[in-house]
Amino acid sequence: MGPVTKADLLRWCRIPAAELPRHPELRTKFRVVRDSAEMGQLMAEELVSLIEMNNKQGLPTRAIIPCGPSCWYAPYTRLVNARNVTLRNFTVFHMDECLDWQGRPLPANHPYNFRTFMERHFYGGIRAELQVPQTQRFWLLPSTAERVREAIDAAPIDITVGGWGQDGHIAYNQARRHPYSSITLEELANSTIRIQENNLDTILALAQRTFGSAYQFVPPMSITLGVRECMSARQVRVYSDTGAWKQTALRVALFSEPNPEYPMTLMQRHPDAVITATEETSRHPISENPDWEL
Repeated sequence: MGPVTKADLLRWCRIPAAELPRHPELRTKFRVVRDSAEMGQLMAEELVSLIEMNNKQGLPTRAIIPCGPSCWYAPYTRLVNARNVTLRNFTVFHMDECLDWQGRPLPANHPYNFRTFMERHFYGGIRAELQVPQTQRFWLLPSTAERVREAIDAAPIDITVGGWGQDGHIAYNQARRHPYSSITLEELANSTIRIQENNLDTILALAQRTFGSAYQFVPPMSITLGVRECMSARQVRVYSDTGAWKQTALRVALFSEPNPEYPMTLMQRHPDAVITATEETSRHPISENPDWEL
């Protein structure tokens, strides 16, 4: 499978946003929501409803959970508390974490320390009697990688919740661009937990988003669940409200054959995968400027 061609990319990016949900060439299920607020409510409702359903049947819920999009944490907290949804039988696998240049965890209050963020925003507002037990929170670090891998393999995962990156990465499964170590689509699909250098485009995207383009402060390394773990869940749901940063990767995910250049194209192989984007993320400037010559 070669790189995505400019001709194909231009064709996909020229499709008006309004035509995407019912386009005849869609290769995976796709939903559009109005904005971050609507998306956050949908994300929260889908996860809480799954937990409630399993609780009623006396079944555990096992989920792979991202640090972001951030719009769903407040609605999730409200729903759990308002409905008295116990999380005592809920096991959470955190999908990735950022590392410094030596592969070490970041300081606790670094803006890309995912554990700190999740402890505050995902766990922090839940009533104590409903909380996920500490022993059922699997934080991914170099020191815990084998334990996390064994725990994921021990029983089925109900759902993977995530976003996607500017190159279509799910968790931190970025497009591999090492000039001397290319990988095939099948190697990507079978990838597992690993420590890696972050791609330069990922660093620049995060710098622009968080640090006013001060790329010097963006973590240069990460540890991630592999595609194999993320796609092992019965359901895969990815969402984005980030707008321009994600618009092209969305078009590739919807219309390209699976391609290692855009890892989220592998969602097409999953029997129950859905991509959800806000109206802003569904737009594309190329589709809105038909007079451009490219």
